[in-house]
Amino acid sequence: MCGVIGVVASSPVNQLIYDALLLLQHRGQDAAGMVTANGKRFFMHKNKGMVRDVFRTRNMRDLLGNSGIGHVRYPTAGNVDSLEEAQPLYVNAPYGLVIAHNGNVTNTEEIRDELFRLDKRHINTGSDSEALLNVLAHELDNAIKQTDDLTPEVFFDAMTQVNKRVLGAYACVGMVARRALFGFRDLNGIRPLVLGERIDEQGNKEYMLSSESVALEGVGYKTVRDIAPGEAIWIGFDGEIRSRVCVPEGMQARLNPCLFEYVYFARPDSVIDGTSVYSARLAMGETLADKIRAELDINDIDVVMPIPDTSRPCAMQLAMVLGLPYREGFIKNRYIGRTFIMPGQETRKKSVRQKLTPMPSEFNGKNVLLVDDSIVRGTTSREIVALARESGAKKVYFASAAPAVKYPNVYGIDMPTRTELIAHNKDADAVSLAITADKVIYQDLSALEAAVCSVSNGALMAFDASCFNGEYITGDIDMAYLDALEQNKVKAVEAKSV
Repeated sequence: MCGVIGVVASSPVNQLIYDALLLLQHRGQDAAGMVTANGKRFFMHKNKGMVRDVFRTRNMRDLLGNSGIGHVRYPTAGNVDSLEEAQPLYVNAPYGLVIAHNGNVTNTEEIRDELFRLDKRHINTGSDSEALLNVLAHELDNAIKQTDDLTPEVFFDAMTQVNKRVLGAYACVGMVARRALFGFRDLNGIRPLVLGERIDEQGNKEYMLSSESVALEGVGYKTVRDIAPGEAIWIGFDGEIRSRVCVPEGMQARLNPCLFEYVYFARPDSVIDGTSVYSARLAMGETLADKIRAELDINDIDVVMPIPDTSRPCAMQLAMVLGLPYREGFIKNRYIGRTFIMPGQETRKKSVRQKLTPMPSEFNGKNVLLVDDSIVRGTTSREIVALARESGAKKVYFASAAPAVKYPNVYGIDMPTRTELIAHNKDADAVSLAITADKVIYQDLSALEAAVCSVSNGALMAFDASCFNGEYITGDIDMAYLDALEQNKVKAVEAKSV
């Protein structure tokens, strides 16, 4: 997961992009970067760390121009410690391109080989985003040779070829020097991308592309629409806006957004693919309440508590449906990052107790039902159950708004190995033992999908739910691919420890 921003405005955009990136900080805390365009030049600054730490006054002064892109990184491929792989990324031909990518390309090795053998391009890092950028650059170069100029139609022709070559998840923003801001989304629309606009004081339209609507509206833009699966959009620096769904012959574009966006990653005040994330989480609470009623004697539950913050809407609705008291039993330290997206198991484990402080008066002598968005590795859940028991809870039931995560997500979420997933070879009772809960209750996948669809006004019909059901919609993932992912991660850990 990452967050991307792209802007074409009539005044300097450095502060605007900075403010929007702060609103997307939840999507990536590893690194941040920005590129602005001013006349014939790009100006870039990026570094490891949070947005507020990466951009100082001296950096902002150097980011000149009325157009630009920004990125917050959550590393899922390549070398997570490499500043060279922080984004945006740049290549100097044709014309000069910069790109910021959210997602994960699944056929990176094949692309790297093709780029070297056939396209005569060298990829210097392990970044899938660099491979994607070079495919785009090569296809643009080929398309330009047909007309000797870069127009929106030429760009769309090139994007059709990109979609033919690149598999996986990609929601991207980028710029062509002296020409335009652009954005595009993969054929399945796995990762989100939203278009917004506003009118400046002179009556000119300004445009912004963002991973989530909350970043648009938080800086004064109005959400226009989601970028469609397979669609590319071209926003000239002169304000011209064009778009096309770029589907190669024999392929199709279909909306299959990542279900985990609604469960965990997106902010609750965002609307993704026409669907309110907050409303989706309320609906999850209703369906989860049905599952709990079927599996537990609700008279044995004294209180319902969320694990802040993501699960709060689900827990509130669940408590209301079941007619149970709702309490905030954990106080969150808001200066600790999201533990799921922190690199490294030990870092995540240590940060749980720094992030959550229990209130013993809410636990002492009670049977508590804890509600979380999901159980992935189980590290966080185990620590939370321990905190509840240490605070005096008699029984600790643990409910997950998501089904059991049993398979790696290869489309941009850092769960690359099966051995890291607590539920991969365990049923709910075995997971209960592993996290020391009295009982674990998982949401059913069919119920989760129905809950999100029910508040989408017909916009959503299918999802990427591969981490729950092992069905990879791009069609290129098999056991050999997953085995290779696991082996590569083990080697990377071993190399780092030497």
